[in-house]
Amino acid sequence: MPPIPDQPSRVSVEERLFSLVLALIATEIGLTKADILSNVQGYRQRYAPGGDNASLERQFERDKDDIRELGIPLETVEPPDDPGSNHHLRYRIPKGLYDLPADVSFSAEELTLLKLASTVWREGSLSAESRRALTKLHSLGVDASDPVLGYSPSLRVREASFEPLSKAMDRGHVVSFLYLKPGEESPRRRRVAPQAVVLHDGRWHLFGRDTEADATRTFLLSRIVGPVVTVPGESFVPDGDGKGQEALRELDALWHAQVAEVTVRPGSDAAVRLSKRSSGNTDPAAVSAIALHYTDLNVLADELAGYGPEVLVRSPASLRDAVLTRLIGVRDAHTDPSSTDPSSTDPAGTDPAGTDPSSEGEPR
Repeated sequence: MPPIPDQPSRVSVEERLFSLVLALIATEIGLTKADILSNVQGYRQRYAPGGDNASLERQFERDKDDIRELGIPLETVEPPDDPGSNHHLRYRIPKGLYDLPADVSFSAEELTLLKLASTVWREGSLSAESRRALTKLHSLGVDASDPVLGYSPSLRVREASFEPLSKAMDRGHVVSFLYLKPGEESPRRRRVAPQAVVLHDGRWHLFGRDTEADATRTFLLSRIVGPVVTVPGESFVPDGDGKGQEALRELDALWHAQVAEVTVRPGSDAAVRLSKRSSGNTDPAAVSAIALHYTDLNVLADELAGYGPEVLVRSPASLRDAVLTRLIGVRDAHTDPSSTDPSSTDPAGTDPAGTDPSSEGEPR
């Protein structure tokens, strides 16, 4: 019976990254981009021998950045007979740099648990494809006798919308999703041609063209509710990695333009955490006034409200109002409606505006 050709299949981001790391640990001499795209699980299903693999190469470039962000030491090796050639660059993960530290040890019980966990991992759906990829790599002369020794998969937690948006972006598919903006009671369906998914200031953002508004918009992935679905019959031509840089430039400009002035209680948890983001005095025991750059007012308001009386917002007024609204909401949610205690009208327990007598009446 002739062999059954590979069929295109859906491969998750985590599975593709794991397979890539597995392959790069397994090689001493490194793999070229062509080796990786044509043999590693997650790439080979879409690889076109002798054809146009531009989108696949862009995906590989993003995956390299993701691997390095995970703390994995990815190296590039120039060919000795062709220095400076990007075409023949080889990639590898030096196993010695990714081993567990020499001073880390496990008890017998811990080793048993680790072995059980590794058994579950090996027997999962990833196992067959990983072995298949390694078999192909072995045919290229790669020594893969013990590729996973000292390696534990590290999976990044992302919003559920990350993977479907990334796939739609690679394939040029227009998508729709429900998006809930702060202050709105119900989400609104948006239809977007996704052009880039970028990480900025610790949060994932979608940069794309809103087809109904016919304008470029930036969306927080954390505000996408429900599934991301492909719009039948609607597509676009992916514009390359330049859109990601454009999105980051816009977010950086917004971050630099917006500054919040807050006062924190010295030595408090708020002082410790927020002082790290201030350009001035960063000693948590002494700092009181902090300037915070931000891209999204509501995200910052959520964070500051969580510190309670440890933070006082000085400006802008819109941020101060947003924080106060959240504090009042928390107070109301925990107030007995039948209570007649006058202090229950004040989130800070002093007056209806939630002010501090020593702070010139500004809300917390």
